[in-house]
Amino acid sequence: MSTEPTQMRREILEIPDAVERLLAEGGSAVTAAAERARAFDPRFLLSVARGSSDHACTYLKYVSELILKRPMASVGPSVSSIYGVDLDAADALCIAVSQSGQSPDILAMTESLRKNGTFTVAITNDDKSRLAMASEITLPIHAGPELSVAATKTFVTSLVAGLWLIAETKGDQDLVAAIHALPDHLAAAARCDWSEAAAAIDGSSLFTLGRGPSWAISNEAALKFKETCLIHAESYSSAEVFHGPVSIIGQSFPVITFAAGDAAEDSVAQTSDALIEKGAEVFTLARGAKRATVLPHVRTGHCLTDPVAAIVSFYGMVEAVAVGRGINPDAPRHLNKVTETV
Repeated sequence: MSTEPTQMRREILEIPDAVERLLAEGGSAVTAAAERARAFDPRFLLSVARGSSDHACTYLKYVSELILKRPMASVGPSVSSIYGVDLDAADALCIAVSQSGQSPDILAMTESLRKNGTFTVAITNDDKSRLAMASEITLPIHAGPELSVAATKTFVTSLVAGLWLIAETKGDQDLVAAIHALPDHLAAAARCDWSEAAAAIDGSSLFTLGRGPSWAISNEAALKFKETCLIHAESYSSAEVFHGPVSIIGQSFPVITFAAGDAAEDSVAQTSDALIEKGAEVFTLARGAKRATVLPHVRTGHCLTDPVAAIVSFYGMVEAVAVGRGINPDAPRHLNKVTETV
């Protein structure tokens, strides 16, 4: 067996440097986009994305609604690419997220929205991609090459780029300062030891839970279990798990609950402890939990940057679970790095 670290592990460890590079090189693009966004003054925001990029947009939805007080909704790319319908969204700002910038359906919806008066911003790792060319403004994420099929550093830099755009649009200097402090926090997050949770994952099925921005991180976590570990995982809001899904929980059923230092943390802690009563083995980032196992984690000084640190710690664990199961997380079966959906 090789003792060399996987490409996924190397890219997880590159995340703090990738975010540092984004902060050093991406400021002019973010400032220009924020100025345009303020002048445009959208009534609401839209997102166009799939997979991990769509999970990044779910996080940005909560950020928009909490910071800008503007609703944000994910639109179905197939509405344009398959059904041929142009949406009437002239008052909206659209954030299209794709690490490759190549997927035809994401491109088609972005082009359709721009044609009909929507202000379009692309977040991508390729500023020469078709998506970048189709959008009014592009925010390059400066992640550098990502060779492992599983997105890690491109997911995190997409989160940071979108968060930075919204913070600058609002003029929230506390949030901007927290964003600039992220590299050191992410380096610490990469060192968090989640081996206790990894040991509890038996390879059959599990839940990941969160609420608010942390629910977006839960969604990404569930995808990564399926993608890299071949383990069935489902993500739910901690407010919804008792509305049906709890029925499948049996003795020692693994659950990971994500939380930030925000108004939802207490409710996540309560849900985590309540699931212990149902027989689940629960690991949580909610500090108020009394029965669930609180995992080592990093708080960043701002509740909206806490979820960024959480996913970095999680990535380290899920890569270890995959390797422990004898699976190469760099090349999951049936998957390619770039998926081009019509």
